[in-house]
Amino acid sequence: MKKILLSLTILGTALYSCTPKIGSIINVSEVERIETILSADDMKGRQLFSPELDKAADFIADEFKKSGLEFFGDNDSYLQTFTMLQATPAVITGSLDKETLSTSNVMVNTTAATVAINTLTDYEVVKVAKDANFNQLVFPLFRTEKNVIVLIDQAHASTFSRIGRSAGRAKFPTEYSQVFILTDNLDPQSIDLKITNTLTEQKLQNVVGVIPGKSLKDEYVVFGGHYDHIGIGRPDANNDSIYNGANDNAAGTTAVMMLGKYFNKLKDNERTLIFVAFTAEESGGFGSTYFSKQLDPDKVVAMFNIEMIGTDSKWGPNSAYITGFEKSSMGEILQKNLVGSKFHFEPDPYPKQNLFYRSDNRTLAALGVPAHTISTSKMEEAPNNEPNYHKASDEIGTLDMVNMTEVIKAIALSSKTIISGKDTPTRVEKLD
Repeated sequence: MKKILLSLTILGTALYSCTPKIGSIINVSEVERIETILSADDMKGRQLFSPELDKAADFIADEFKKSGLEFFGDNDSYLQTFTMLQATPAVITGSLDKETLSTSNVMVNTTAATVAINTLTDYEVVKVAKDANFNQLVFPLFRTEKNVIVLIDQAHASTFSRIGRSAGRAKFPTEYSQVFILTDNLDPQSIDLKITNTLTEQKLQNVVGVIPGKSLKDEYVVFGGHYDHIGIGRPDANNDSIYNGANDNAAGTTAVMMLGKYFNKLKDNERTLIFVAFTAEESGGFGSTYFSKQLDPDKVVAMFNIEMIGTDSKWGPNSAYITGFEKSSMGEILQKNLVGSKFHFEPDPYPKQNLFYRSDNRTLAALGVPAHTISTSKMEEAPNNEPNYHKASDEIGTLDMVNMTEVIKAIALSSKTIISGKDTPTRVEKLD
């Protein structure tokens, strides 16, 4: 009996010694190496549709390859490419009752080559009166799947141009159009409008790698973060115009890459693990929206969205928060798995910011997936929020690389019972 026990002890010790220590893979030097490359000046802020964003995608894909991750689904590479359409108005002519319509008072959110409207009955009509909340009424309409005519009182003329910035972006092909008209006539009787657009195809790409599961291979756990940022902007006081996006979100992308490397060394996942660097978070969440449509949401057990983890949280080092903590049991599971460690997760302390629906977890969460963002970013109202958020000063020198490494380790350790199949978080309530 003693010999059997001794043999079992030796076997157990051998198995344990074969398991890589987390610090040998997720360590400060490796985290800093990746973060430095992604947030370097030569990435020029990783702006949408830029060569530098493609360069970042290629770097992430190469790291996935070095880590031994597999391709996603039927893809023949780590790049998950999809097409967006940009519609630029070439000609706008027509009338609203007797008022002339043109490019000066009409904007349209569409991907159609032409939009022709000769009746008010085929479109839903929304009126934005002079005392109405412009932002609250107008901008949610960009995400609606219906034809809408939005009549906006001239009192909002100074903010009307903001519609053009949103409407002019590339978007997924759609059969619906939202037409915005600046007018004093909020009760028109007739409309005759013709819009001719120039269409331009634009390619975007997520970067996706997979570690197949074993006994639960048809159940998925997703680790994601966006790798795009806002590019080059107005020079600051130091004449710096490159918005490096070190914390937002090279930090989260670095975490995704490190976790892929760690878990593939560990090889103890019963569920399939998917690692994805999303594109276009800063421009409407198009990358995560496309990705979510490639999965059956009922098979996605959990999603860890990692966003801005490069600075200390409001509780100091070795802490982070989970958005939408109360919407599923996922946060409680992560907390349980960290009991006895120096790290702790907390519920989102900024509920007024509605962070749960402001990042790449949003699309999967809306489909019922326990998809939550992990962050350390201080998001109070100004002037106490992140001082470098969406500024040229968001550079690697402002980050705490030691603490960032501990956040990544905490995500790895806290997720262990979810990837093993022992724990299954409760579902989030679906949005209509």
